Amino acid sequence: MDDKDITNLKVEVIIDVASVNTSHAKRDEHLRNPDFFDAVKYPTLTFVSKKVMKTDTNRLKVIGDLTIRGVAREITVDVEGPTPEVKDPWGNLRRGATATTKINRKDFGMTWNKVLDTGGLLVSDEVEIYVEVELVKK
Repeated sequence: MDDKDITNLKVEVIIDVASVNTSHAKRDEHLRNPDFFDAVKYPTLTFVSKKVMKTDTNRLKVIGDLTIRGVAREITVDVEGPTPEVKDPWGNLRRGATATTKINRKDFGMTWNKVLDTGGLLVSDEVEIYVEVELVKK
């Protein structure tokens, strides 16, 4: 990462769908089945950046393609950070960042839902994504 020109930053994230953990085993199992992520057919979620823009001293906008269930959509991710480098007790240089975005799950083919007894729906179409990242310099 070049702090003098952070717009050259490239981001590639690959998430193993089997690693999704909501601390509720039955929900996690349901998320991995074809109603949602379909982990057998689509074992990973990916994000690949196309453009990085600095919006102020400690904030970025990262535009890139998010792929879920084989469907790629361009999204914008708001990033707070990265923090300045700090040396940990073992001599490693570390930085942190927080990334957030919102997507519509139906844009990625996840349409399953259930009507509640009260008439509402169990699952919202809008999904907020919140990621905490720690970077360690090699």
